[in-house]
Amino acid sequence: MITMEHVSKSYRIAKRSGGMKEACKAFFRREYEIVHALDDVSFTIEDGEMVGYIGPNGAGKSSTIKILSGILTPDSGRVLVDGRVPYRDRVDHVREIGVVFGQRSQLWWDVPVIDSFSLLKDIYDIPRDVYRQSVEELTELLDLGELLRAPVRQLSLGQRMRCEIAASLLHRPRILFLDEPTIGLDAVSKLAVRDFILKQNQACGTTVILTTHDMQDIEALAGRIILIGKGKILMDGTLSDIQKGDASIDETLAALYQSYEI
Repeated sequence: MITMEHVSKSYRIAKRSGGMKEACKAFFRREYEIVHALDDVSFTIEDGEMVGYIGPNGAGKSSTIKILSGILTPDSGRVLVDGRVPYRDRVDHVREIGVVFGQRSQLWWDVPVIDSFSLLKDIYDIPRDVYRQSVEELTELLDLGELLRAPVRQLSLGQRMRCEIAASLLHRPRILFLDEPTIGLDAVSKLAVRDFILKQNQACGTTVILTTHDMQDIEALAGRIILIGKGKILMDGTLSDIQKGDASIDETLAALYQSYEI
């Protein structure tokens, strides 16, 4: 289903010190630093798997998701998602994937949620009967109800995230990329989102890649964990493979980060 082989991605970032003198100097001569977001990353994910993709800030998680969704092109390596190269076959590719970025929105801020859904229906060319059925099912499963009639800017973070997940599933994708979908949510909203993701995987066989810093999300959802640090895959296994003795998963993960110096 999903294959990454020896994928690397680097960014060229401008650097300068503070102050007007340094700003004037940078106007004529800029200094750059090369940041290696991904360094020879390889893994395979099978159809219907739910994988937790974890690591500290700056480890390369979001860069991986952006490459798999076709937003970024890798510097080198081979990427296949359901037989497609994401960044070459973008139109066909986006019909089969759903993406949720916890800190980005695909909903229009000043209009009711249902208007955003209607626009996404046209973008994805969803047949009317399929769209109507999807909205009804997602409204019931995610308890959207009156939220559909409210402007996005008036929703709480938890309410908006439930709408974001619904928006990503309107076209019934086979693959779902979730980049920190529960960030900032309260306990009730987190439980609702986790429960829905689990049901979506079990009922529809949706392949899910979940990046998160909340290890309770991982414990509740992921049957497999891929640990990345400094752009390299450090571990690939089950939760029990990394959990040691009576230590909590957070303590185990902190110890792993220290052992790998990440």
